[in-house]
Amino acid sequence: MTDLIIGRRALLAGAASFAALALAGCATSGAPRLETETVRIPDDVLAMYAARPEERFPIPAARMDLIEPQYWRQVVDDPTGERPGTVVVDTAHRFLYLVLEGGKAMRYGVGIGRDGFTWSGRGVIQYKREWPTWTPPSEMIGRQPELEPYRHGMPPSLENPLGARALYIFKDGRDTIYRLHGATDERTIGKAISSGCVRLLNQDVIDLYQRVPSGSPILVM
Repeated sequence: MTDLIIGRRALLAGAASFAALALAGCATSGAPRLETETVRIPDDVLAMYAARPEERFPIPAARMDLIEPQYWRQVVDDPTGERPGTVVVDTAHRFLYLVLEGGKAMRYGVGIGRDGFTWSGRGVIQYKREWPTWTPPSEMIGRQPELEPYRHGMPPSLENPLGARALYIFKDGRDTIYRLHGATDERTIGKAISSGCVRLLNQDVIDLYQRVPSGSPILVM
């Protein structure tokens, strides 16, 4: 296998602005500084996170040099003990598992809510949406009045904080307001800096969306 070797310092110097992701409610509150060591990225990983020009809003290739290798999508031994088809979010380690047959799980790296903006428990993925509209809850608008223009929804786009897909978490028939959704800022994966939602790279949330039907059980630990 031929590997692509990328120096982080050189690539970070050319990183684009992510101002749109400063919005609250499933949005980034700040991006951490990364180390500058060289990362070796295998061809198969580059292929998994390649551009998606066929999407309604074409998605650029993900910057995998900005994400620690443990957060790249991969099949692992299932550590959860849950039944196949269950989605498990391990907030402590920033992983999302989709439990598979045969003692395996598909593992994705995620970003999670910072302290004070988290939810945990068992629920279901009530429904899913492609290129969803983002509507901040009224309490978020109260905290950040600049979100008032989005009270009735922000149309889908690459700038929309929910990204390419959203999976909506309900508990006991009620909306928890928390989502599994896409993200365009690679620097948020593996971090606790959103306003509560569980974010995956757009390429990963598309993969998860295709694998998980509505009504699937979810456990957020």
